Amino acid sequence: MPLIKTWQLIAGSALAGLALSAGAVVAAGPWDSGQRKAERVAAASWGRTGGGDHEEYVTPLAAPSAPGVLAPLNAPRSAPVAPAGNSDALAAALRPLLADSALGTVRGASVVEAATGRVLFDSGAREAMTPASTIKIATATAALAALGPEHRIRTTVVPDQGGRIVLVGGGDPSLSARKKNPAGPGGSLVALAADTAQALRSANTDTVTLGYDATLFSGPARHPIGANDNIAPVSALMADEGRSDESFSGPVGRTDDPAKDAAGAFADLLRERGIKVTGEPAPAKAPAGAAPLAVTLSTPLGALVERMLTNSDNDIAEALARQTALAASKPASFEGGEQAVTERLAGLGVDLSGARFADGSGLNRADKVSAGLLTALLTKAADPARPALRPVLTGLPVAGFSGTLRARNAGASPAAGLLRAKTGTLTGVNSLAGTVVDPSGRLLVFAFLTANTPAPDAAEKALDKLAAIIATTP
Repeated sequence: MPLIKTWQLIAGSALAGLALSAGAVVAAGPWDSGQRKAERVAAASWGRTGGGDHEEYVTPLAAPSAPGVLAPLNAPRSAPVAPAGNSDALAAALRPLLADSALGTVRGASVVEAATGRVLFDSGAREAMTPASTIKIATATAALAALGPEHRIRTTVVPDQGGRIVLVGGGDPSLSARKKNPAGPGGSLVALAADTAQALRSANTDTVTLGYDATLFSGPARHPIGANDNIAPVSALMADEGRSDESFSGPVGRTDDPAKDAAGAFADLLRERGIKVTGEPAPAKAPAGAAPLAVTLSTPLGALVERMLTNSDNDIAEALARQTALAASKPASFEGGEQAVTERLAGLGVDLSGARFADGSGLNRADKVSAGLLTALLTKAADPARPALRPVLTGLPVAGFSGTLRARNAGASPAAGLLRAKTGTLTGVNSLAGTVVDPSGRLLVFAFLTANTPAPDAAEKALDKLAAIIATTP
């Protein structure tokens, strides 16, 4: 079974807008999916020489620009920093735009200088509000803090009694039954089947029955929103996110039983490799302590985070919340994920007043975060002392170039190429949180949350104006 090489934690970006801010790498941006919709926009297009290549079975290499980026990352946090921009001027520019009725009846706003943590603007920044998909920033931060960017999730096949083998799900959201995994180097049922067939033949076995074990996750499989094209039932064993077509992002019909379908696909792959699988795959419990016949490893966690943020992938988000729960020895459920994410973020020293992480994806309206919490998390991710959190920034698309910002602040907009932000959209809820480079080249982090917005398109345009003002105010 081919194994991928170690993921490159810090790599140069092939996209415009990469900048430095007193030792912090500028890298952030958005994609959105929500209960109202999940935009079917092409994922960020990464070259093979930098960032995470989500399209090919190629280990990403450092970009030629990487040496210039790496040195400042190691600079002391106390290194001299140029004076901050005029916060009074920024406030004067933002306040009239925040008054736009398109932003609904409740707004939260926060702008912070990433290198120093200095608050440049806040308005309702401590008000906990429904964040929609921007909560994925919290999910990503907690998972990376708990497990690190190089952690990989195992899917295994173990022997059982009576000529049965058991396919054991580890909760890998990148697991694929396709010959070319759309997640890039990651969990492959194809490779797992090949290795399993070889192990069986080595043991002079050519006929098996197949069981499948998806018991690692607990609690309800269905998200509280119910059956929805934006998310499959949450399962520890699932191939290609249970999608009904060849898509790899955006809304589409999903299977009702991801584990059963993944096991069925695995059985077919074994048959193609000369192993006779009798009967239909059935649920089973893997024997404790059994040595695996074969193993496949997920895409590294850092790349999963990037993919989640770029595509606003709800399935990855819920899987990562459960992986965070498992790392804390908690049940891998919605409730366990909420507890683990809360505890992990509290350990980072951020203010969680009023926060709730009812799910990992932001589809649940019970989620609550403040604009100040989002900017605090983005500031942590930009901290040179916390390189493990960098994928929180590098996974986000760039205004005018990629993801859900491809057509936002595009063209002649002063924010094009300088703004990276996670969007959020539910009916009546629109949000935007990310990073922007100001006219002096300084990295600022920002978050805008809204409630009761009358029309999503108008709300998005108003949010884009706010972000563009940050990019143009000295």
